[in-house]
Amino acid sequence: MIQFQTKAARMIPTGPAVRVLFAYEGETGFANSSSAAVSRLRNPLAVEGFLAKESEGAWACPDGAVSPARVLAVGLGEWSKCTGESFRRAGGRAARLARAMRAPALSVAWPEKGFSGGSAGDLLQAFAEGLILGDYQFTRYKTREEEMKGGLRKAEFFVPSGSVPFFAKALEAAVTACEGVLAARDLVNGAPSDVTPKVLADTARRIASRNRGVTVRIYGKKELEKMGAGGILGVNRGSAQEPYLIHLKYSPKKRSGKSVALVGKGITFDSGGLSLKPAGSMETMKMDMSGAAAVLGVFHRIGAWAPPVEVHGIIATTENMPGGRAYKPGDVLKALNGKTMEVLNTDAEGRLILADALCFAERQNPDAIVDMATLTGACVIALGALVAGALGNDETLMGKVLAASERAGEPLWELPLVPEYRRDIRSKVADIKNIGGNREAGTVIGGLFLKEFVAHTPWVHLDIAGPAYLERDFPACPHLAPGGTGFMIRSLIGLLKGF
Repeated sequence: MIQFQTKAARMIPTGPAVRVLFAYEGETGFANSSSAAVSRLRNPLAVEGFLAKESEGAWACPDGAVSPARVLAVGLGEWSKCTGESFRRAGGRAARLARAMRAPALSVAWPEKGFSGGSAGDLLQAFAEGLILGDYQFTRYKTREEEMKGGLRKAEFFVPSGSVPFFAKALEAAVTACEGVLAARDLVNGAPSDVTPKVLADTARRIASRNRGVTVRIYGKKELEKMGAGGILGVNRGSAQEPYLIHLKYSPKKRSGKSVALVGKGITFDSGGLSLKPAGSMETMKMDMSGAAAVLGVFHRIGAWAPPVEVHGIIATTENMPGGRAYKPGDVLKALNGKTMEVLNTDAEGRLILADALCFAERQNPDAIVDMATLTGACVIALGALVAGALGNDETLMGKVLAASERAGEPLWELPLVPEYRRDIRSKVADIKNIGGNREAGTVIGGLFLKEFVAHTPWVHLDIAGPAYLERDFPACPHLAPGGTGFMIRSLIGLLKGF
């Protein structure tokens, strides 16, 4: 993790750290420097093609006095369109360029005023988040030393006198949020034989042990049988790994009387079961526990950022494997609330385990439920790799979730729970079946299935199948990288802080 420091100074002193300059597209000079000599850098940079577009970065040399690797210019895009996400992406670009040049430290002047797009503290937090997220690399399985080197170790922010505590608080908020994101990325990127349901359960135990106000209860196979969690147990039949229902609970010191349940899908590897996936489609199915990783990421440092509401983190976790005892198309499973589910496709398993998890969540009597799941490929077809789908039964809660995601720069798009499509999951032999009768509206059908297990609580379902795991690089989003992204953790932290 990068070490952040805030210092009171009118100008950046010379030293070994790389100096970061911010530039707006179409404007001269730099947003965080009034030096005429530094401003002249824009002309040679423009000749080299640097236009200060959002996410753009370039190395510069002021009047030949400093080596080209000592000054880094990053673009914020047009002044009128600049947002916190512009600064987050600028941070990601700065981190990537610094890593490429093996620069260990950055130095940034941060005036209290002068930027567009939000308050100075919010923008600094966004930039710091971009630095942390953009600097991330997963090297657990690397053995070549040169592939494990590099990365930022330190970033100094020089801020107006008297505002050091204010900006230090913004940096602390960035660190506590991003630590959870990086922990979730590590879980998602781990090999599926290394990140099993038991590992998720053990991770939850460690989180509870180091966070004040957090308790955990782990329900294993025998307890799930006593509870009647037929969805989790059915999906688990083909696996040699034991299933778990994990219940984390955070209780704030000062109780507001409000509580929120976060529910995560934790399929640690999805072969498709007997409805076997093609070999190529299995290659990334270690990521099918991204919803569970997001819940664990929210709780990672929850004692530090201390939301004012009670928070339940509920994870249903198992593998979905085609073993000799695997559940079969045509089987009927009974969920925790007694509702029966006909299985027509064992690769639509996430909704079956979430059925039990949602029922369990509602038993905690929360004021709201938000579930996260890599549920449908249809959502990726509809919205692509960078946007998640959101469906729910309550407009007020949906509005809060969408607002939090916008502030965090984690885009959601609301989709309708079309009531007429409910007929597509009617079963002739059970209460409900786990897939529709055709390929239409797959994401909506998944949401309608889950809605059957939320009787009366305001609820939002987030289908994060696209942005939870990126298979290719998006240069315009340098704070992301191929692999697990930790999507929605920062959004949910913002939601809980203001709930």
